Amino acid sequence: METDSLLSTHEIGEGLPVLVVHGWEMNGKVEERDFEPVFTKAPGFRRIYVDLPGMGTTPANNVKDLDDIYLRLVQFIDTRIGKSKFLLVGSSCGGYLARALAQRYIKQVDGLLLRVPLVEPNDTLRDVDTFQPLVLNEQLMSSIPNEDKALLGDVHIQTPAYIKSLKAKYQEIYLPALKAADKEALDPIRADPRRYQISLASDNEHPKLFAPTLIICGRQDEVVGYRDSLRLLELYPRSTYVVLDRGRHSLPVDENGIFEALVRDWLTRVDEWRGSADR
Repeated sequence: METDSLLSTHEIGEGLPVLVVHGWEMNGKVEERDFEPVFTKAPGFRRIYVDLPGMGTTPANNVKDLDDIYLRLVQFIDTRIGKSKFLLVGSSCGGYLARALAQRYIKQVDGLLLRVPLVEPNDTLRDVDTFQPLVLNEQLMSSIPNEDKALLGDVHIQTPAYIKSLKAKYQEIYLPALKAADKEALDPIRADPRRYQISLASDNEHPKLFAPTLIICGRQDEVVGYRDSLRLLELYPRSTYVVLDRGRHSLPVDENGIFEALVRDWLTRVDEWRGSADR
């Protein structure tokens, strides 16, 4: 992990920079877990996993709202990536930030990947379905220890294999990330819809990004849903839009195969785009 005056980062590999932006109260290690199995099979990319202010090992440094976080990312890109072409990957709130960055650096961004992207910052305005289990096993759920029930919350795929995978993801990456987050700095931002939005970038003035874009949503996403993200299709003419059945906000849990195939396809389209003379 490298720390400078901007953001803590962990860089892996060499080649075209790929800036990976995690979700709220998460950190770069969360993204590494899901994306590195793909990138290790696709050489030629320099993955830059950042920790946002108040998350991971980056201090909050008086961050007051998402505009502040967005500007820290802008400063990081200007300092560490400069005028180079690069790819953007963002998950959840990181997807919201990545979209704003893609708008600002539209001439440099050769590809955009949005995983379970936040589109509507105001919780009360999100189009989210109520929870309903897809695979029900009451006997199994009644046998789970109370501490596991508290950890996992509502489980929509109630099978031993799914619960084992979900529990491992929570214990290995989600819980450590949440414990490291500076809640004193972050909670007031998250609780205020005026502060938990990017006012410096507006969809109404959003130029279309023609670089290959991949949008992966979960059909059962309990945090941001999937229908709000449908509006993104008009902004990204070269987008692949996927809604995964069984997928919630924590995807992939047991969808690793299809997740990897989608990301690899996106990387292939990026390579073709970069080699095109008439782009």
